[in-house]
Amino acid sequence: MKRIAVIVAMQKELKMILPLLDNLQENEIADYIMYSGELQGNEIVVMQCGIGKVNSAIATMVLLQQFDIDLVINTGVAGGADKQVNVMDVVVGSNIAYHDVWCGPGTEYGQAHGCPKYFESDPSYVSMVPDGAGIHKGLICSGDKFISSISEVEKIKSDFPEALAVDMESASIAQICFYKNVSVLVMRVISDSPGASNNNSAQYDDFWESAPRCVFNIVKDLLLRIK
Repeated sequence: MKRIAVIVAMQKELKMILPLLDNLQENEIADYIMYSGELQGNEIVVMQCGIGKVNSAIATMVLLQQFDIDLVINTGVAGGADKQVNVMDVVVGSNIAYHDVWCGPGTEYGQAHGCPKYFESDPSYVSMVPDGAGIHKGLICSGDKFISSISEVEKIKSDFPEALAVDMESASIAQICFYKNVSVLVMRVISDSPGASNNNSAQYDDFWESAPRCVFNIVKDLLLRIK
């Protein structure tokens, strides 16, 4: 039996996951709503976290202090940071890093104090996500800024040439899991490709109806297969 937490970004995604669970319970803990239940013999906890590094880190810590978790699955949205990544593709963060952290001389750019420069999704779970069209595995970079222009992407790529996507929560969730010695698996659906058009905000706004199902289908398959 595994104890698995799923931290989602989208309300629609949350509503898709909850009907999968047996013996569903709703818990209010430190101002967060967390749902717990059972699936295929595993214990599942689901919550929606806030936007940004601080909000997601606090939410993850509260969850891990309340529940004895073996694996945290984090899903949400991200901006594309590479030409091979298109809107509605899914990026699995086999590696995750900060693009806006530097702790001074003697440390590497992107390295939080006391942490490795790159956090890693658990390889055994990364391998469970099937390879195929529209699915990429590689580096996700996080920072406290919505990236909306090609110049911002180019700056991030100058420090992290291998970056496939940028978001605002993955690295902070992975950092808390690192502190607590809990496996993590991060995946993001691409909402926009900064610089790909003159109307980047429209790319972002128009994808919300179908995007939650992209990551939900992968998460559902994982939850049904993990023993």
